[in-house]
Amino acid sequence: MKDPEVWRFEAKVCEKVIKEWLAEYADKITIIKAALSETPRAVVKENSMIKSIVLSNGQIISGDIFVEAGYEGDLLDAAGISWTLGRESSSTYNESLAGVRAETLYRQFDVPLDPYNTPGDPSSGLLFGISDEPFGKPGDGDKHLQSYSYRLPLTDDPKDCIPFTKPNGYDPTHYELHRRYLKAGGAFYMPNKRIPGGKTDLIGSEGALSTDLLGMNDDWPTATYADRAKILHDTATFTKGLLYFIATDPEVPQQYRDAWSCFGYCRDEFPDNDHFPYELYVRDARRIISDYIITEATATSPDASTPSAPQAADPVAIAYWPTDTHSVRRILDPSKVTPYGPAVINEGFIFKDGHRWRPFGISYRALVPKRCEAGNLLAPTCPSSSHVGYGAVRLEHQFWALGQVCGIVADLALRREEGEGKVIAVQDLRYEGLRERLVEVGVVVDVESVGVPTFV
Repeated sequence: MKDPEVWRFEAKVCEKVIKEWLAEYADKITIIKAALSETPRAVVKENSMIKSIVLSNGQIISGDIFVEAGYEGDLLDAAGISWTLGRESSSTYNESLAGVRAETLYRQFDVPLDPYNTPGDPSSGLLFGISDEPFGKPGDGDKHLQSYSYRLPLTDDPKDCIPFTKPNGYDPTHYELHRRYLKAGGAFYMPNKRIPGGKTDLIGSEGALSTDLLGMNDDWPTATYADRAKILHDTATFTKGLLYFIATDPEVPQQYRDAWSCFGYCRDEFPDNDHFPYELYVRDARRIISDYIITEATATSPDASTPSAPQAADPVAIAYWPTDTHSVRRILDPSKVTPYGPAVINEGFIFKDGHRWRPFGISYRALVPKRCEAGNLLAPTCPSSSHVGYGAVRLEHQFWALGQVCGIVADLALRREEGEGKVIAVQDLRYEGLRERLVEVGVVVDVESVGVPTFV
């Protein structure tokens, strides 16, 4: 029987394990803490092969194989590799879940709310956090991204707990929507200690109003480093402010204040960052456009009315998760009328939604760019996929598997062709040999061996 407890761990434990792994190979691995340079010539290519990259500290790193292992895909862009971001239209890949969602059921508002700064006055503008853009036509594509958040370990252990405090820059008006929601009887969530050490793991989608930052991160993937730093600061301030608000604001119902005021930041987590996570949970950014694209059909279990794509002929890992994309906007829906006018809704969440998902083999071709664009780059975290398809791949356990795959691919590609003295292009790697190595080290590539989900 599967034991969910083995999937859950404290952030400090994860950090410790990773440091220990790296220490085992300290004589073989050089860790350079620098980003890719933002200069126009950050990547040097010869024909379709990347020869070197320039880092923000001025270092030039030459190599035979490069791996884009970041969410943002900065190397893809600098290397001239085709990429996309945002939501395709439903017609692009014939995806019923794509684009603007006519109905978003998961983590939706359960009470009507007045959305205006001055109640009843549309001319006063919308409350903080509500987008003023038109709702759009269901199925149309856009450049919105699923919301990011901080994954927050919190605790109520008095020996480990640091109480929430008002952050610098706290703006109480930013939580007026929350006040009205709670006053109207909207359901908020309680802290859930599901991590060893008696800690929470807030993922951002616990309720209609949570730590998911709808609309606050759309610019992140293509922003400059300075602008990303500002987004990081602003979203941290908002998140810390939300926790302080829930725990202390007199307009928050007593039951929530009582529950949340017992919690605080963990003294033993992120001690050099005021006990707050260093980075956002970047759920969605650039994705390469390659010769194989993971779509809704890839992740769909066929029935009488729903088509699916054939399983990939070159699987290198198994995706075992329903397509999972958090909401992208908090917006007014003119099709839903409340006593206050159009309804405030969260738009874009896809999670099960009646969708009969299936495990599928992640194609090797989805990890490599087009041959003409780069013959020595792998992209495990930015695979070739639609917005909907990416939602079934982007889980950490699958990225771990794909990271291992890329290490093996690099090893095989670096075994230079006899007499040629050059690296094998990753697109030319013989799949049969790769599969043999993957199976040898225990990577699961046979989708028939993992079973299928139940639909209850």
